[in-house]
Amino acid sequence: MPVYEYCCSACNHQFELRQKFSDPPASECPKCGGAVQKLISSTSFSLKGDGWFKEGYCHKADGPKPAACAGGSCCGGH
Repeated sequence: MPVYEYCCSACNHQFELRQKFSDPPASECPKCGGAVQKLISSTSFSLKGDGWFKEGYCHKADGPKPAACAGGSCCGGH
């Protein structure tokens, strides 16, 4: 289940909730009962280095492009 971060507009209390995608967003602060706002949080997921993209997911850097990939969005237009 995803973890969502919220901040209370009344007391600035920040908290996390583990919720299903189908659950409605939180509406009140567990500390003071004030209105809350969902925060945009950074993720710990990142793709670094040569990785799967250059090594065969779409095409080889120095090889020919597959027909389905020729300048398409799967490769960022490469």
